[in-house]
Amino acid sequence: MKIAERGNPAMRSWLGRQGLKLVAKPYLSGAFATQQLLERLTVEKAPLRELTAGYGGGINSGPLFRRVYVTAPEHSVPFVGSKDMLVADLSSLPRLKKADAESSGLHYLELQPGMTMISRSGFNAGRRAYVRPDMGGFWSSEDVIKVTPDQSRIKPGYLYTFLWSRFGEVLVRGGVYGSAIRHIAPDHIEQIRVPRFGEAVEKEIHELMEEAATLRAAFQSGVTEATRDLFETAGLGDLLDLRWHEQGRDLGFAQRGLNTTTLRALNFQPRARKILRRLDEVEHVTLGEVCERGRLGSGVRFKRVDADPDHGAVRLIGQRQAFWQRPEGRWITPHQAPSGIFASDETVMIAAQGTLGENEVFCRSFLVTGSWLDHAYSQHFLRVISGDSRFPGAYLFAFLRSEPLFRVLRSMSVGGKQQDIHEELRTTIPVPVLKKADVDRIAKTVREAYRRRDEGDRREDQALAKLEEAVVRHAGVGSG
Repeated sequence: MKIAERGNPAMRSWLGRQGLKLVAKPYLSGAFATQQLLERLTVEKAPLRELTAGYGGGINSGPLFRRVYVTAPEHSVPFVGSKDMLVADLSSLPRLKKADAESSGLHYLELQPGMTMISRSGFNAGRRAYVRPDMGGFWSSEDVIKVTPDQSRIKPGYLYTFLWSRFGEVLVRGGVYGSAIRHIAPDHIEQIRVPRFGEAVEKEIHELMEEAATLRAAFQSGVTEATRDLFETAGLGDLLDLRWHEQGRDLGFAQRGLNTTTLRALNFQPRARKILRRLDEVEHVTLGEVCERGRLGSGVRFKRVDADPDHGAVRLIGQRQAFWQRPEGRWITPHQAPSGIFASDETVMIAAQGTLGENEVFCRSFLVTGSWLDHAYSQHFLRVISGDSRFPGAYLFAFLRSEPLFRVLRSMSVGGKQQDIHEELRTTIPVPVLKKADVDRIAKTVREAYRRRDEGDRREDQALAKLEEAVVRHAGVGSG
């Protein structure tokens, strides 16, 4: 059971500052203890509402509205919800009808680079994300609070760094209320007091965060370019503009030549079979052949034993966190788990268990490389490890992350409520064979994109370290 610290009991005077809400979370989460620490700072502290500008004073969320999703890019805008704001690869976002987005009632939901997004409801309530340069022109949902900095008063990167730090964490999430469905409202965070450490310190932190955002945008453009390059070089450029939902539903079709492999209608989906026939038209080998001396299978099942990061624990990545910019999985001891929880360099991971919801991660792919080699992975991923040097993992990732392959993998689903990917059907996927120079170029683009992503994480960590250093220096306490 979690209790308040003996040396820092909750005070009656705090209840008024909490709006007389008899909710224990702000006290147990450390929100008020952090406020006390920040109050000891010998620098100016300004309320958040005085540092923002724009619609609703610069701290706002949207109204409830009927969402009309459209697939045609020319008639839609990317739409960011409270879960989507956390992901690294934004290429599969749902798209909101453009006419609705630009209407008088919703136009202010447009995102601008430098904003801070805060999720306001549900499991992810209180999480923060920075609007990257490539997110300009995206729209946010009503479940996202947007904080628009007044750049004449504060630098966007510094403000986000504070709100994202451990100090901002408890102050923002300390205002979360509710039981089954948690919430946070704009007026719950406008009183947060932001310390001002001077132009030099804030500028340095801001520039580090801006560099991080730019590097992450470069990651996005890199993996997108690698996929485009692969399909166009293979003569499959027409598959890039798939328009899946505009092709009509798969109704009333007949399939001949059935055998014991599968009798499920979805596995013979005409739209997916059309993609497979198109892949068959170019020189190829099957995914099973590529992975014959590698691996094409799920991870091992194992018992999770929680442990502390300071005592040799590793972060366990599940399907939800795997696609986030910075994962927040639980920490477990690797000493009581099989070696298969780790992944080798350039393993392609495919979320292999889930449901067929359009915005679910089931059948989405990511690449394990760089800093992500330190993590452990659950058994719910299909591991794709090349056993053929002609097809490096980075090349396979550029292929498998594409929309056509996402649809093909979805068509190979088996199971009831929780779907899986058919063990035999997945081995038959055609993988285009390109010249070595082309494969090397595509793989290099992917590797460079992931190096930039890791470098972006390091820049963000440096910004946090600078903020922590400034707080400690002006509060006269240790950082622990």
